[in-house]
Amino acid sequence: MTTVSNSSDGANTRSHRPTMRQVAALAGVGIKTVSRVINAEAGVSTATYDKVINAVTALGYQHDIYAGSLRRTDRRTLTLGLIVGNVANPFSGAVNRAVEDRAARRGIAVLAVSLDDDARREQELVSALLRRRVDALILTTATANQSYLLPEIAHGTPFVFVDREPVGVEADIVVSDNAIGAANATRHLLAAGHRRIAFLGDRHDIQTASERRRGFFDALGEVGVPRDVVVAIDDIDDELKARAAVTALLDLADPPTAIFSSQNLITVGAIRALHGRGMQHSTALVGFDDLLLADMVEPAITVIAQDPTAIGTIAADLALGRLDGDRSPFATHVVPTRLIVRGSGEIPPRAV
Repeated sequence: MTTVSNSSDGANTRSHRPTMRQVAALAGVGIKTVSRVINAEAGVSTATYDKVINAVTALGYQHDIYAGSLRRTDRRTLTLGLIVGNVANPFSGAVNRAVEDRAARRGIAVLAVSLDDDARREQELVSALLRRRVDALILTTATANQSYLLPEIAHGTPFVFVDREPVGVEADIVVSDNAIGAANATRHLLAAGHRRIAFLGDRHDIQTASERRRGFFDALGEVGVPRDVVVAIDDIDDELKARAAVTALLDLADPPTAIFSSQNLITVGAIRALHGRGMQHSTALVGFDDLLLADMVEPAITVIAQDPTAIGTIAADLALGRLDGDRSPFATHVVPTRLIVRGSGEIPPRAV
């Protein structure tokens, strides 16, 4: 694992969050009026509503749904928030399990939700967890910029970003070496003699997908393979699209001799397409992310394996460490990937 430290002090002393009383004072209204606005109750004029909302925004106020019941002097709720990319992906499930295992040792519960890789859901889910006063938040992002978190960071809530690096904020980060792993997969296929290699990419707006695409083309450039020799298909976000894309490639007059699949669900679609065309023994395949039963397929699937358990464990330890008072600078922790050779990635190019 590689750790890259940032210059910022990671130990924001947890300051007091704005209170409803402060919102009322700034808006020039009573606390009951603020409560009516926040709880969407009737009987508030448009002008008063606007004043309260403006005060809420200016102060960065978050309504505490547990305010009436919390009695702990440190205001801790003994909960961690966790937002994973897509619960349908085994990678997310493994990260979730690792975070829960680590938190359970401290008697801390994990409130986990799935982003479904939908940028529109990110702020909504973050807000929902913060309203429940989670002590820290571990999250995968989908939006282009996370500066909307700055007020909460200023209040002292620890954030740890996993899988994708944030933009607009400084925090602890845990990621895989996506570009390096993709480059290693491509080098493996090149070393076997392949030049007509197809790239199957996830959505172009997802950071990990763009990093894996970059690693793929970097490796091709190292040996002088021109881009027009390869076929790159992006925005494949499920197994069915992957199967259709690979089937179309195999139907070409001059189909690729090898495929690099940049995500595990895409790899499943590629496997089905190869078997459907009876070309699983004549077309090489390397996938990014390991697969359940990948060693049971014929041929077994060569992969670049991430370590989601390590990612989740490190992320949980970072969040808990910040809660314990760790004041060290924020750092980016890069968890290495590894090539697992099983057979599908070692198939030689077809004779011309």
